[in-house]
Amino acid sequence: MLWSAYSHLVSLVFLSLSALIFILFSLVSMSSGVAYVIEWEIFSMNSSSIVATLVYDWVSFMFLGTVLFISSMVMYYSGDYMNGDKSYERFMYLVFGFVLSMGALIISPNLISILLGWDGLGLISYVLVIYYQNEKSANAGMLTVLSNRIGDVGILLSISLLFMLGGWNFIFYSSYLSSDFLLLKVFVCMAAMTKSAQIPFSAWLPAAMAAPTPVSALVHSSTLVTAGVYILIRFSGALEGSCVQSILLVVSCLTMFMAGLGANFEFDLKKIIALSTLSQLGVMMSILSLGFADLAFFHLLTHALFKALLFMCAGMIIHSVKEYQDIRNMGSLVMCMPLTSVCMNLANLALCGMPFLAGFYSKDLILEVAFMSEINVLGFFLYVLSTGLTVCYTFRLIYYSLSCVSNMSAMMFVKESHSMMLKGMIMLSIGAVGGGCILAWVVFPESYMICLSFLFKILALLVSGIGALLGYMVNMVSASTSLKSVSFYSYIVFMGSMWFMPILSTLKVSYWSLSTGDIFFKVGDKGWSEYFGGEGGFASMMSGSGYLQLSQENMIMIYMKGFFIWVIVMFFIFI
Repeated sequence: MLWSAYSHLVSLVFLSLSALIFILFSLVSMSSGVAYVIEWEIFSMNSSSIVATLVYDWVSFMFLGTVLFISSMVMYYSGDYMNGDKSYERFMYLVFGFVLSMGALIISPNLISILLGWDGLGLISYVLVIYYQNEKSANAGMLTVLSNRIGDVGILLSISLLFMLGGWNFIFYSSYLSSDFLLLKVFVCMAAMTKSAQIPFSAWLPAAMAAPTPVSALVHSSTLVTAGVYILIRFSGALEGSCVQSILLVVSCLTMFMAGLGANFEFDLKKIIALSTLSQLGVMMSILSLGFADLAFFHLLTHALFKALLFMCAGMIIHSVKEYQDIRNMGSLVMCMPLTSVCMNLANLALCGMPFLAGFYSKDLILEVAFMSEINVLGFFLYVLSTGLTVCYTFRLIYYSLSCVSNMSAMMFVKESHSMMLKGMIMLSIGAVGGGCILAWVVFPESYMICLSFLFKILALLVSGIGALLGYMVNMVSASTSLKSVSFYSYIVFMGSMWFMPILSTLKVSYWSLSTGDIFFKVGDKGWSEYFGGEGGFASMMSGSGYLQLSQENMIMIYMKGFFIWVIVMFFIFI
């Protein structure tokens, strides 16, 4: 009972102190240029030895510090959000296990030890997605775990292929992986694409919103979905110059465009934020495939700060409006929830890349480096359109939830009464405002040399301004006039349903197996085979045993009938 009452405070203190220690170690490691690799030999037989390896460099220290800081805020926030839940203690243990699994993955340079954290993330995410035990959560959990199992298979096959080099410490062999190991690179990229929900594995990310909102804040900021990006950052030396990079660039650009397009037609608050996560994962993967792993890692850290804040603000709003998630049923929240609205606008503007907020330092740099790189016209236009769509759906969300006319019930009394949730949000707001510039000074002590024309230099700001104007004005007009999009219904359904990916990932995959099973059910259980087999055979045996039991009873009538039958038979035989 004592742990149940103070678990959020214990988690806050322990995880915050751990985060501070790891960030300090990261700064020391970065300034000295020293990385520590620790190996324990578990057992050795003949010439084969099984070792557990841990790597501590500035990348793993900094990522661990960020994950633990966000986890401490999320668990403190959960103390208020999940208050009164029957399984509160189990929930806190599961979230803590989730953080431990991510930590095991971060410090592992060994594919076998990575598999422990990788599988731990997949298993615990399934348990957390089905936390609210209903049919929707069960379907979402099954889609999540089966999609991630494909990535697990990729890691297992990579383990068998990497053994050709004599060990599984890929971080030591990344520069030796030539074109002969193309299949290994394909399997690693496939595993990363499933975990980070790239096309065609994107359907599970919005479905995982069935989990409680604190879990979504943790999953979509710094743990589960970033595991794939982190693996590719570690493998970046091996991917250079291979055709896998070109395929990954196309897939990631299409993913961020598809997610941005889908978010502009979505009305579920949490799914809009989930699709924004998918779009930012596409940004990380695309710049990684261009060969800039340090920029991908930089955006990974800054994105984690404001995305966790965005989900926590969404959870506060959902909690206060009596569990509504449709943004059309909100409006004018800035009047009754001013502090939450400020935090949410900070996170939204950081997501858009507003100058001098956290997202600006990484996103603007990524766009400028991408414009300088050797990408084709299609990749360039996808980058520009995705940037505009991000700002467009963000301002659409601001209009519907915060600033438009209130659409809430007159009986609904909305107020900010959850002080613990607000404290967690304020701490992350500091990170969303100042985290970007601090990380930029630390990660890039020497700035990138950007050489662009004036038009390309202002293109990101220009596209963002146009997207903001369209996102706010078009929805303001559509809210007060007749709906014109019905005439383009088929196109709207295609663009708003993630290009039919949820249907392709569920119904189309299971259609043939389910229809074949239905045929077997009709032919077998409901057909002649059941009459002559199973049920029919049982009925015949029961009637036969009844006759046998009747014949064994000592009844004079049966003996007399048997005697007369034998007399008649003998009579016909001897005649």
